[in-house]
Amino acid sequence: MNMKWNLDALYTSFKSDNFLSDITELDRGILELIIWADETLLESAAVQDNTAEIGNIIRKYLDSYINIRKLYSALFSYAELTFSVDASNNTAKKYTEILEQKLPDMTKSAVQFTRWISLVKKFKKVIKNSGLLKEHSFYLEEIRNNSRYLLSDKEEILAAKLKNTGSNAWSQLWNVMTSTVKVDIEIDGGHKELPLPVVRNMANEADCDTRKKAFNAEFAVYKKFEEAAAAALNGVKGEVITISKLRGYKSPLEMTLINSRMDEKTLNAMFSAIKEYLPGFRKYFHKKAELLGHSKGLPFHDLFAPMEKTIANNTKEKELTFTYDQAKKFIVNKFRDFSDNLADYAENAFENSWIDAEQREGKRGGAFCENLHVIGESRIMSNFDGSFSGVTTLAHELGHGYHGHCLIDESFLNSDYPMPLAETASIFCETLIINAAIKNASESEAYTILENSIQSDAQVIVDIYSRYLFESELFEKRKSSSLSVEELKNIMLNAQKESYGDGLDQDQLHPYMWACKPHYYYADFNFYNFPYAFGLLFAKGLYAEYLKTGKPFIEKYDTLLRETGKNTIADVTAMMGIDIQSPEFWKSSLELTKIDIEKFIASAE
Repeated sequence: MNMKWNLDALYTSFKSDNFLSDITELDRGILELIIWADETLLESAAVQDNTAEIGNIIRKYLDSYINIRKLYSALFSYAELTFSVDASNNTAKKYTEILEQKLPDMTKSAVQFTRWISLVKKFKKVIKNSGLLKEHSFYLEEIRNNSRYLLSDKEEILAAKLKNTGSNAWSQLWNVMTSTVKVDIEIDGGHKELPLPVVRNMANEADCDTRKKAFNAEFAVYKKFEEAAAAALNGVKGEVITISKLRGYKSPLEMTLINSRMDEKTLNAMFSAIKEYLPGFRKYFHKKAELLGHSKGLPFHDLFAPMEKTIANNTKEKELTFTYDQAKKFIVNKFRDFSDNLADYAENAFENSWIDAEQREGKRGGAFCENLHVIGESRIMSNFDGSFSGVTTLAHELGHGYHGHCLIDESFLNSDYPMPLAETASIFCETLIINAAIKNASESEAYTILENSIQSDAQVIVDIYSRYLFESELFEKRKSSSLSVEELKNIMLNAQKESYGDGLDQDQLHPYMWACKPHYYYADFNFYNFPYAFGLLFAKGLYAEYLKTGKPFIEKYDTLLRETGKNTIADVTAMMGIDIQSPEFWKSSLELTKIDIEKFIASAE
């Protein structure tokens, strides 16, 4: 089965007539909207009492702005997706930069409109009189509320322009470094140079020597670009601090929460519950360390070690592995047990080459899904290695894709959902796969899958908490000066010690986690760590509800996903009867993992 994606539904090449004509059309649309905004919005104060005229102005803006955003989305996605799997593609890199340079011009009219609409006196009456405006009422109300954080028109345009040579450039530098660097490693009886993502995936290998060699080789390669990575990180975070302060936010965290449509009370409720349950995760780390022969806690290089259970005749079953075709069939079949809509979406993604799963040189590490609302499709990137973890990663990203699929009939502007809710469908799909696998597994396989599930939860709860602590401290210290490589390493080590406690071997941690995770290098996605914890615990709560109610849950679930682009997080979760400001909800979800940990420890005795 083909393991590379096909982007022809967007464009066939950078030289194609469609791509070049859409670039021209984008430029024309941006210029027309700028001229219209200058002529209309500056002169419209006189029609404040004319609700019909005000409605016409808003409709005109929305029609033009949506068209521009669609064109930009298609063009930029094509360039970005091409570059993400081939860091040596200079044409893709060039067009990514060309398109980013158009953002300041798009910003100009958007800022003018936001400032103008914040002054409309009879806003609710205007909205009531138009179907298009009612459809976008949440979007329009949100930009009205957020207008208080606007800079002047000139400052907004300048900030957008400087971003292209600032955080965007730093982010691209990090991407190129991690995609092209070669790791020297002795393996399989010979010396090899392998891409960093391939070596990082060796953390899942059954052989302990391979895991340790890969970990040491990974450490060594960071020395090659640690100074550049630190410069990139300081550059991105310095820009964020400056801009958030200029806009009037109390902190980058407050800016992130507002942009995430989430409140601080919810964040604190979630983390208070997480801290209460950390001792249970540490018991799991200790048991895994004991089973692997470690006496001082689990060394970081064995965090992802696959666990096998010795069966009655004192032998071990074959390690649980999958070909890509087997992974596809397994995922589609298990999705179908839940919902035909979900299974049909996944099957379509596999069959129509929406997935790039092959490990190869020049391809960035990790996995992601990009929903392409403009063509009603999605594209998924992973580095599939045949492990069960690789299968759950595919299921996770397909969950993101299904979320986008549920939003196909929504307006383009109503398809943009906040970060914490972005992880809901993905982790729900992971949960489906894990629980289905355990149900049909042998005793040994069930043991392995259960441990894999706990390991995954530990990453999303314990490691994510360490990343949150790291980023909080990073922002605090970056206010006064840039941080050295050693300072960054020490902050990361301290964060891991606070989060993992004595569950990990304190002498064998991972001080370079800031150098290998892309989320730290996105100026528009700060604190992209707590959304994973939110998504996991919210998804677990949803899965528990599904087990109680069965098939009637499915329609409510799809409705919830459709509503994520036009509601606050609290309003979306309330649709399922969940109070996310209460620590009790988060504890109820964490309790499910605690039960799994107790099962694992008992079965390992």
